[in-house]
Amino acid sequence: MLQSIRDRSRSWGAKIIVGAVVVTMALFGIESLVGLFGGSGDEVAKVNGETITRQELEMEVQRAIRSGQVPPEQERALRGQVLEEMIGERLLIDFAEDGGLYLSDEQLDQVIVTLPEFHDQNGRFDADLFRNRLASAGFTPVSFRNALRVDLKRQQLQQGLTLSEFTLPSERESLAALQRQTRSFRYHVLDEENLAEPVEISEEELSAYYEENRDRYRRPEQVRLEYVVVDKQQMAEQVEVDEASIRAAWEERGQDADRRVSHIMATYGDERGREEAVARLEEVRERLAEGEEFADLALEYSDDPSTAEQGGDLGVISRGFFGDDFDEAAFSLSPGQVSGIIETSNGLHLIQVTELDQPPLEELRDELARELALEQVADEFNQRVQALIDESFAADDLESVAESLDLELQESDWVSREGAGQGVLSEPGVMSEAFSEDVLIEGFNSEVIELDADRRMVLRVAEHREATVLPLEEVRDQVAQAVERQKRRELLVDVARERVETLRAGAELDLEWQRVEAATRQHDGVPRQALQTAFRLPSPQGNDAVFGHAIDGDRVILIALDDVEQGEVDEQVEEFVARMTEQLRSQSVVQGLREHLRETGDITRR
Repeated sequence: MLQSIRDRSRSWGAKIIVGAVVVTMALFGIESLVGLFGGSGDEVAKVNGETITRQELEMEVQRAIRSGQVPPEQERALRGQVLEEMIGERLLIDFAEDGGLYLSDEQLDQVIVTLPEFHDQNGRFDADLFRNRLASAGFTPVSFRNALRVDLKRQQLQQGLTLSEFTLPSERESLAALQRQTRSFRYHVLDEENLAEPVEISEEELSAYYEENRDRYRRPEQVRLEYVVVDKQQMAEQVEVDEASIRAAWEERGQDADRRVSHIMATYGDERGREEAVARLEEVRERLAEGEEFADLALEYSDDPSTAEQGGDLGVISRGFFGDDFDEAAFSLSPGQVSGIIETSNGLHLIQVTELDQPPLEELRDELARELALEQVADEFNQRVQALIDESFAADDLESVAESLDLELQESDWVSREGAGQGVLSEPGVMSEAFSEDVLIEGFNSEVIELDADRRMVLRVAEHREATVLPLEEVRDQVAQAVERQKRRELLVDVARERVETLRAGAELDLEWQRVEAATRQHDGVPRQALQTAFRLPSPQGNDAVFGHAIDGDRVILIALDDVEQGEVDEQVEEFVARMTEQLRSQSVVQGLREHLRETGDITRR
């Protein structure tokens, strides 16, 4: 992609377009003063010295919701996941920049003008369309350029890593042969009943296992918390919204709803004057008034060959697709209505709205009621938050604050810094506040924590205990279970090895074998470990089976491989497998880099 950008840069036409984009940025780029990433905000993480603010996190969450990637009801649960993704992206970009990967402003501008999302009907970059599309996605031009620069650098790095991976022809041939191979085998499951006597463990074995695995029984530093939450959505659930308000909100939403439109276009220029074009459309209006169909007249009159045969249908549009004049007309019409004559850079138009892209009132009733309820409690929410700030700062406990503000005083189980609790305790910044010096050491109430746009929280440490290795007596049952499982598995492996040796010597054993014929590597109905072991064993020589064993949890499985067949050639499947193998190898390289950067990076979560 970058090479094609460099190639286009040699074109004078491209340079002129790029210059126009730069001018456009200068004209409406003042939002850089208040851009999405320019404001202050509580710090939720720091990556290699660079801060990720709560504002940035919230914007990414809202963009994910707006794009349909995250349902609104999952917003709270996925905030931590979004933060981890942002941390990973920062690490990757730092690595790319340290490695000297670079994108010039000219390259970035050329990418923007080639994106079809910002092209008008003639395939040309449209600055108004660019600005409107970004606004609908939650971007400003400056923040979009920043995000695009980051995205392209990441792609540049990943492509460099993945393109360095390749598969030799001999590797492809070997892979194809292994992929189409089938194997026939038998298996027999050994369990506790195959042991000569029940498993018994001694006190010495228990103590030895505990000493060797003390870190498994380490309890981290923990606290029990008291906390209160002011939740706007919970407040809104107590509000009843009348039917008239819901209907009015639905009708208001319809004014900005995407809509399907058709048009009849009349161009003017060398062959036709503007007055002639106006007269042509006035003639269409007269025939519409006489009851003729818009679609039939579009086929007869429209100068837009790409839509005329479809009755002038332009599809579903959003505001900003065709400019202000077109929008003003299209978004003032109800379904079936036809506009007056509208002029755009392409010519003159008559516009008809054929349908609204809006669900019926019954489908939106609950959503609209919730939005209206949230609006009604907004002032009360702000007042309660201010009261929470004032009272929690002065109070020596949280119980009195909860009683004063009519909030539920909630209590947590024991939680640690790393293994945060459930619900609100898992939100970014909560654990760092709980373990801060003021809260943990001094015993103060925390500052008001902004969980998201609708929730504020204050917490207090109720109890605290230091990190320690739990004594054996406290974890005796857990240790005993682990020792018993380990010893049982070891004894079953000994039984399996003994029987494998007996079978290899040619002796017969009275076993209930389960037979599998011509299994592929994706064969169903067979224990996964048994199948994988069957495909790892060497091919039988002559009529002699090859024996082995597999460990499957607490069971051990005997394997008897009887036959290996090469299978039928399927070029389409083998080509697919080869491509998938290359993709997996490339992904593993990128994933390995990501894991390395996380291990070596300076990451602090608040």
